[in-house]
Amino acid sequence: MKDHQLAEKGDACAQYRLALAYHDKQDVEQAEQWYRLAAEQGHGDAQYNLATLYEQGDGITLDLSQAAFWYGKSAEQGDPAAQYNLGLMFAQGRGVSRDFIKAKFWFQKAAVQGAADAQFNLGLMYQNGHGVARDVAQAASWYRKAADQGYAPAMTKLGLMYVDGEGVSPDAAQATKWFLKAAGE
Repeated sequence: MKDHQLAEKGDACAQYRLALAYHDKQDVEQAEQWYRLAAEQGHGDAQYNLATLYEQGDGITLDLSQAAFWYGKSAEQGDPAAQYNLGLMFAQGRGVSRDFIKAKFWFQKAAVQGAADAQFNLGLMYQNGHGVARDVAQAASWYRKAADQGYAPAMTKLGLMYVDGEGVSPDAAQATKWFLKAAGE
């Protein structure tokens, strides 16, 4: 009850905790209400969770533009998961106009914080020349960072780069190593 009283008085942290409690109880409408109140006060985790509710549309109306808006608010506060998700939305044109330059910007922010999925997507951008000049050495570098964290898709891409000698010197042993790691062996 204490959280509810604090939340009613406008305490953003209490509003967030109350939203989490409603979310755990599968009361998404109440969770959305309390996430929104906390998010509007700048609570980064509430902004992120509100964005995911809108992106998934599970129990509330799917609204990708609202998802992008709230991911943006959380991303600006430095949340790497929000930065990655916002980058993905820009890369795919979901809820926002497709913009590879903005996608690269947000992937880069998350990647330098160690987000393996962002590192992988940054590698894809460099490999394909989306939003950046094509640079296969840079792609291999980002794939390696993600692969070193155990991100299997990056291990596979890195293995393929070793097979083809793309961005790295051809090396069958390295290719095999990364393929086996990707396969969990």
